[in-house]
Amino acid sequence: MTVTPDLPTIMTVILTALIDSINPCAIGVLILLVSTLLTGSKTKTQILRIGLIYIAAVYITYFLGGLGLMFFLRSIPLWVSQYISIVVGSIVVFAGLIEIKDFFWYGKGFSLQIGSDKAKKIHKYMEKVTVPGVIFLGAFVAGVELPCTGGPYLAITLILSQNFNIWTLLLLAIYNVIFVLPLVVILGMVFFGTKIQAIKRWKQSGRSLMRLAIGIILILLGWLLILIANNTISLI
Repeated sequence: MTVTPDLPTIMTVILTALIDSINPCAIGVLILLVSTLLTGSKTKTQILRIGLIYIAAVYITYFLGGLGLMFFLRSIPLWVSQYISIVVGSIVVFAGLIEIKDFFWYGKGFSLQIGSDKAKKIHKYMEKVTVPGVIFLGAFVAGVELPCTGGPYLAITLILSQNFNIWTLLLLAIYNVIFVLPLVVILGMVFFGTKIQAIKRWKQSGRSLMRLAIGIILILLGWLLILIANNTISLI
């Protein structure tokens, strides 16, 4: 019998996806791509097409990665998964504390962001914009963004893997739709005439609040995973 996830599970997935979607790493890379396209004198239609291909590549990579994670977590014994939940929960809480630290002291000490070597590679891949190149870029960025976005996603896949069925698969798909939604909105704003400089200023001004929101949700998710592992509560 297929069980439909209850409301707490659905709301947890949606809330986490909304917070994760405003991650400055994912938004920053798209802004950089659009800036590169504008510098290369691409038309708005070309920018829209290339941008959508990039977003689709990010979505598919994240979805397949989450699906693989869920299958892996389902394949291990229950008692092992309980310990994994505790470890992951602790890591997620720690990641949340780092994000909150960046709200107060951004750039000081360790931060969850794309490494400088990976950032250089992203710049290099943007030098020649082709359809296969953009697809590869989207997949590559989805991988290197994990220090920024991996915490919430790992927590959600761990929660959903507790009872894997068609409904949890649908929730995973919805999570990723919400995750890329701000990227679609930004691309649409550029297409309809918003200056990329204005979007850059918005990102910079809201960066600290983004990290605070992500930090809070990570701490809550981490504790949620630990409580589920201890059988204190159950979402599914």
